Amino acid sequence: MNQLKVTQQQTIVALHEQGWSKRRIARELGVDRKTVRRHLAAAALSKSPTNPQTGSDPKSPTPQTGVLALGGAGPDSLCEPWKEGIEAALAAGLSIQRIYQDLAAEHGFGGSYFSVRRFARRLERKLELPFRRIEVEPGAELQVDFGQGAWVMENEKRRRPHLFRAVLSHSRKGYSEAVWRQTTEIFIRCLENAFRYLGGVTASVIIDNLRAAVRQADWYDPELNPKLEEFCRHYGTVILPCKPKMPRHKGKVESGVNYGQENALKGRSFESLARENLFLLEWETNVADKRIHGTTKRQVGKIFNEVEKPRLRPLPASLFPVFQEAQRTVHRDGHIELERAYYSVPPEYVGRKVWARWEARLVRIYNLRMEQIALHARAEPGKFSTDAAHIHAHKYALVERGADWLLDRARLMGPHSGTWAEQMFKTRGPLAIRVLQGLLALAEKHPVAQLERACAQAVEYGAWRLRDLRALLKGAPAQQLTFLEKHPLIRDLDAYGKIVPVCFAPNTETINPQPQNT
Repeated sequence: MNQLKVTQQQTIVALHEQGWSKRRIARELGVDRKTVRRHLAAAALSKSPTNPQTGSDPKSPTPQTGVLALGGAGPDSLCEPWKEGIEAALAAGLSIQRIYQDLAAEHGFGGSYFSVRRFARRLERKLELPFRRIEVEPGAELQVDFGQGAWVMENEKRRRPHLFRAVLSHSRKGYSEAVWRQTTEIFIRCLENAFRYLGGVTASVIIDNLRAAVRQADWYDPELNPKLEEFCRHYGTVILPCKPKMPRHKGKVESGVNYGQENALKGRSFESLARENLFLLEWETNVADKRIHGTTKRQVGKIFNEVEKPRLRPLPASLFPVFQEAQRTVHRDGHIELERAYYSVPPEYVGRKVWARWEARLVRIYNLRMEQIALHARAEPGKFSTDAAHIHAHKYALVERGADWLLDRARLMGPHSGTWAEQMFKTRGPLAIRVLQGLLALAEKHPVAQLERACAQAVEYGAWRLRDLRALLKGAPAQQLTFLEKHPLIRDLDAYGKIVPVCFAPNTETINPQPQNT
């Protein structure tokens, strides 16, 4: 018969005195349960008052030399005298390094940091608190999870779907549905089917950190899929992912999934996914709802209909709309591409990422804060849908603004500029559009007062070409001038008045008369 070392024998006794079961002691020390039972029986015999070897009084304390007070093998820890203080410090949330520093500074502790750490770790294991069960009010919470469905023989292929299961935390009323994939769209449809089946909406939905719902897992600030957030706004609920790697945070649905797999689907197969879902629907009504739940001790369907269903929030008037969504980067031309068509966004988003959602008739574009920044009707492939409000003012061609806008700008420069522009437009017709653009360009290069003087002169001369304005701005006369009434080379009209009567007087005498005969 193999004999254990003395320290192992003493450890078995110490652990048993702390309340450990024989099975747990055997598992922790790696020995057989019979061996543990034998040494405990020997220890009890050695402590009896009739033991001839010891003759000890049962009321006298049993020496524990060489056994840790916390249940470990080896000598007592140097930290044992300050056990209560270390427990209080751990409860206050102090770090082991801080506890060690305080022991050394305030009590002259001579041990090492590692001895404090070992002692504190054993204390933490000993002081570990039991899990707390949390029950919620009716209509407050729905827990959701996926498991494995029953095999489906479809088209001579054997496939195993996923089992979606949702459980109300108060009544334990459930909804089950078999699906082929765990995409965002399918997950949302399963949630919607659960709410419609239950006849109402809960205040919150507890989910796992599955990829279809959670983009970035974080206990304090998780990042949900934008489409799922839109679903929550539509139904007036909130999604609360549980802590990563903490399935007990949604323990009700964890056991609910196991119940569905074991009670409903284990050992069964179906010819189609629809057949499996019909079976699950009947099973929920005829089996799951009629059971007496092990925790609530009440019939599930009865407590749901009488207590929880009246407390659910009302369903929205319409189903959640079916749409597609994707992230896009805005091109340099201020558009994004969706299914080979192009849609404009405000100019400040060029080069940035945006979210696009499109359905049969509309395209909605959001920034990363999920604020809508653009709305378009669906365009055909190869077509551009451009909102005029998305074109920057500097990128508008002047000709696109129209003649009225150009004339208004000319009037703002001054009365003479406005008069010249109006008269020029009437005179030159359609060609005046480009001349007006040139007038505005001159206003960017020359002072307004100088341009006003040039326009005034041009109006006086009747010069309606842009080159005339440029010449006047440079100080040269315009090419088109009015007729002058007085000039040294021009005779006075009186002179012409003297000539005209002579020229047009009646002919009374013969030119070259014949000589008279003498």
